[in-house]
Amino acid sequence: QDYTWEDHGYSLINRLYPDVGQLLDEKFQVVYNLTYNTIAMHCGVDTSMLRRAIWNYVHCVFGIRYDDYDYGEVNQLLERSLKVYIKTVACYPEKTTKRMYTQFWRHFKHSEKVHINLLLLEARMQAALLYALRAVTRYMT
Repeated sequence: QDYTWEDHGYSLINRLYPDVGQLLDEKFQVVYNLTYNTIAMHCGVDTSMLRRAIWNYVHCVFGIRYDDYDYGEVNQLLERSLKVYIKTVACYPEKTTKRMYTQFWRHFKHSEKVHINLLLLEARMQAALLYALRAVTRYMT
C-alpha cells in the first residue's frame, strides 16, 4: 500500500532506465486489459472484476495488499482450486501439474486458462519489481 507501481515503481525505473518503465507499464496493461468479454459459454461479460481479483490475489500472495480493494471479491470470484493453482504457479512453478490445470474452471476454454497464466505471471513480475524497486528507493534515501 505504501509503494505502488503507479505512484513509485514506474517513475523510479524510468529514472534508472529511460523508457523501460513505459515498456513495462504497457506490457502490464496489455495483459491486464486482455479480454474477449466471454466467460465459458457466456458472451458479453465484463471480466474486469475477475481480472482485478486475480491480479490482486497474486500480489496478496506476495504480501502486497491495497487498502482501496475489497479482498472479499477474491473469495467470491476465485474458487479454491483456482487459488491453489495461482499460488502454486506463482510461488512454486516446478510443482505445477497438468491435473491442477484441468481441475480449475473445467468448462472454460484453454484460451481463458492461458489468459489466467498470463495475468498471474505479469502480476508476479510486477510484485517482484515492486520489492526490488522499493529496496533501491530505500538505498537511495
